[in-house]
Amino acid sequence: MSKASGRTFFLRPQDIIGIVVLAFILVVVLPLTLDNFRLQFVGKYLTYAFVALGLVLCWGYAGILSLGQGVFFGLGGYCMAMFLKLEASSPANTKIQTTPGIPDFMDWNQITELPWFWEPFKSFGFTTVAVVLVPAFFALVLGYAMFKRRVGGVYFAIITQALAAIMTILIIGQQGYTGGINGITDLRTLHGWDIRTDSAKTILYFVCVALLIACILLAFYVKSSKLGRILVAMRDKEDRVRFSGYDVSSFKIFVFCLAASLSAIGGAMFTLQVGFMSPSFVGIVPSIEMVIYTAVGGRLSILGAIYGTLVVNWAKTSFSESFPELWLFGLGGLFIAVVLIFPNGIAGLWQTYIAPHLGPLFGGVAKRKATPPAPPSPGTAPAAAE
Repeated sequence: MSKASGRTFFLRPQDIIGIVVLAFILVVVLPLTLDNFRLQFVGKYLTYAFVALGLVLCWGYAGILSLGQGVFFGLGGYCMAMFLKLEASSPANTKIQTTPGIPDFMDWNQITELPWFWEPFKSFGFTTVAVVLVPAFFALVLGYAMFKRRVGGVYFAIITQALAAIMTILIIGQQGYTGGINGITDLRTLHGWDIRTDSAKTILYFVCVALLIACILLAFYVKSSKLGRILVAMRDKEDRVRFSGYDVSSFKIFVFCLAASLSAIGGAMFTLQVGFMSPSFVGIVPSIEMVIYTAVGGRLSILGAIYGTLVVNWAKTSFSESFPELWLFGLGGLFIAVVLIFPNGIAGLWQTYIAPHLGPLFGGVAKRKATPPAPPSPGTAPAAAE
């Protein structure tokens, strides 16, 4: 941790400057330079940044590559969509249905009463809690089953990828309860507030920015804490951490659950801003794209992952509008370039070529020869890499 005003503080000066610059760009620059249509696109991009933020902690610092973060993004989105759909499915709004008062896709599939697991989502308070806890519970179950058996590396990545495929098939197959391939659509109001208007979407954009900054601060706190230093040591020398008396599996489960909850917050904000949620955001392809966002920004950089998400999605929108058939090839080439040319992403380019010329306040430090980390002990946590 950094020292500030004679006390211990979890943010270094360069971290504070980086957060302020990012907040200034998101709160001042973009709203003043973009029209409402383009600003809504940026708001959608920022919902993916929550996933990238979780991947920095899970993949970058703990070394746990998950190729199924779209599952948790989708779970958070579906939880919020269920609440919004129930509000939009009042008896007055659905009086032409065979069974008024239930979502339209249930009526189409000849379901005559609201399923029991939909009932709690009539409460917004329950929904906000479920957005965080339901994905965390799924991550807890999967993490406990895998990490307690020391399943990791490429095997864990494949299992999470399979989970994304299974979840997509399950959602599509249970059309009467989930909306099927179309997802949950026609979401209108939040406690009577019309979320479809341009003014509402602008307000939701700023709410998303505020939540993202709060989650960034949480990520910095985890990184600078004893937990963060243990995660780094666990990533580099897992056996040494285990032999020092730490329960490695518990740390992995915790950070995996934290990453799942962060992803779910992004999913809930996506549903609010875009107005629907479908299984197309749960499967393998979106999950891999989310990993690419993190890799491009820098999997070891909290702020870099945010910029990586914005840059990749802006490029995706721009190129797909002009060259829709070539975008996927461009995305694959971008990922190959990250792996071969700048493996630490945009943040690595900054640290290597720009920061050294800006002084220590901006992260420019003299290059030092890397030394292997000291073995941790139960009494002291290993030092984290900068």
